[in-house]
Amino acid sequence: MEINGHTRMAAVVAQPIKHSLSPFIHNLAFELTNENGVYLAWEVESEDLGAIIENVKRLNMYGVNISMPYKHDVIDFVDYLTDEARLIGAVNTVVNFDGELIGHNTDGIGFFKALEPFDFDVKNQTMTMIGGGGAAIAIIAQAALLGVKKINVLARRSQSFEPLSARLEKLSALTETEILLTDLSVTDEIQKQLTESQLLVNATSVGMDGESQPLPNELRLSEQCLVVDAIYKVPETPFLRWSKAQGATTSNGLGMLLHQAAASFEMWTGKKMPTDKIEQKLRDKIRYE
Repeated sequence: MEINGHTRMAAVVAQPIKHSLSPFIHNLAFELTNENGVYLAWEVESEDLGAIIENVKRLNMYGVNISMPYKHDVIDFVDYLTDEARLIGAVNTVVNFDGELIGHNTDGIGFFKALEPFDFDVKNQTMTMIGGGGAAIAIIAQAALLGVKKINVLARRSQSFEPLSARLEKLSALTETEILLTDLSVTDEIQKQLTESQLLVNATSVGMDGESQPLPNELRLSEQCLVVDAIYKVPETPFLRWSKAQGATTSNGLGMLLHQAAASFEMWTGKKMPTDKIEQKLRDKIRYE
């Protein structure tokens, strides 16, 4: 598309952000849908965040995506929060809706949208989550909103363990969903949880090196378990290879990356992102970077 006086902007705001694939995804989507827009990546210092968000209104932008470390801080600068964003306590998408800024979180939405080709419905199912960071919380919250039966969360007993426990207790109370936090070193209990789980998710960075595994190799998965690794820059992590060797259906995090972007794109433009056309180009870009 030709950039002209009618071109509108969107951007991703974070620190750092130059490595982001979001400009590639959204600019390709603008092109494929004939939408007169452009998407940029802005590295922003914390003291400038408020001014940047205010400029979304002043410049009549579509909105912005928010990445680390500003997903919580940006809440102070939006006019409204969606149920998902309020529950997660983080915003990854700001939508300029008639001059008012709406804070959304599309991470969990994108995660479960990516599972549709596997004909998986989390309602009334048991899932196990490895990790308790921002991506994990977004997926956990969305699973609760979708009616999951039970969520097991596995995390290492570090300084963040007790704060995570308190956060999950609050999330459990708000959604009336059973959420159980377990120390990753308690393998007997973890084995019981894996046996009852229909969905297993790794939301940690373990495996990004192509060698590490977040769970002990001797653990066994339940039959017909769907296993997802949120890592997308390694096409098949050791965790996914271990799962596949046990007969599990597996997927990496590329689908979540693409579909959380697609949700943002539709909120901004009212158009469906052509994810089927973008996915292979995205795979190729990741492969050759």
